[in-house]
Amino acid sequence: MSAIEPTRALNDHALLAARYGESCGPASSELNEVLRCLFAHRSVRAYVQDPLPPGTLETLVAAAQSAATSSNMQFWSVIAVQDKERKAQMAQIANQQMHIVQAPLFLVWLADLSRLDRVAKARGHELEARDYLESFMVAAIDASLAAQNAVVAAESMGLATVYIGALRNDPERVAQLLELPPYVMPVFGLCVGYEDQAKLTSIKPRLPQSAVLFHERYVPQAEMEQVERYDETLSAFSRQNGMGNVNWTDRVFSRMGSIKGMSGRERMRAMVKALGFELR
Repeated sequence: MSAIEPTRALNDHALLAARYGESCGPASSELNEVLRCLFAHRSVRAYVQDPLPPGTLETLVAAAQSAATSSNMQFWSVIAVQDKERKAQMAQIANQQMHIVQAPLFLVWLADLSRLDRVAKARGHELEARDYLESFMVAAIDASLAAQNAVVAAESMGLATVYIGALRNDPERVAQLLELPPYVMPVFGLCVGYEDQAKLTSIKPRLPQSAVLFHERYVPQAEMEQVERYDETLSAFSRQNGMGNVNWTDRVFSRMGSIKGMSGRERMRAMVKALGFELR
């Protein structure tokens, strides 16, 4: 059974209801297959170790390279990690997220200005704009757009995925393990594989559209009421999926309420500079 089969049995209304917790979702006619795939996305943290079909990695990279990229500069790269020991070291950095080891493929997405640096040196060019924050942001955004294309492609192929932002707990250690040159920053990882059918997950509800969609101007409407209703929805989801009674604000405050919740990432500016980015 593929990773998206459990959601294929849902009709379009039920699929949107799962995403919005029965609150109002998009007013649309019948969904197409692309939209169904997008709306059915789930973060999967339990994998069987079945190998991926030949050519899967190359297909995902082709999808990633089909994403938009600022001015076609393509300031990103990706490293495919399949060695079990190296994946175990990545899992250790990421707070022992052992699904990194379970998944047959772990992709590390990189904001990469090193390729440009090498080309400039070979051509005898100076790069006055390289060390500015804007250039780093372009590289990080490029990597994110590419990765999301790969996620959609993987899920359309019946595979499951989950992003691993916790690689940023210690990007310097990741850089050592992957032998990254200067001007390369590991932005996040991505597990790719087949979901363990004994540990299926559900579609997680999101905030209502009225909390994130504004028209013409940024004017929140009844924001606290929406948050309270969403807290109730996410509490029910958490209970149904064996995650306790945790709601949205509990999750956010546990991450953002103290420096401890940053798991070392409070040093991010210093760590990024140590990888070569000046961030002027």
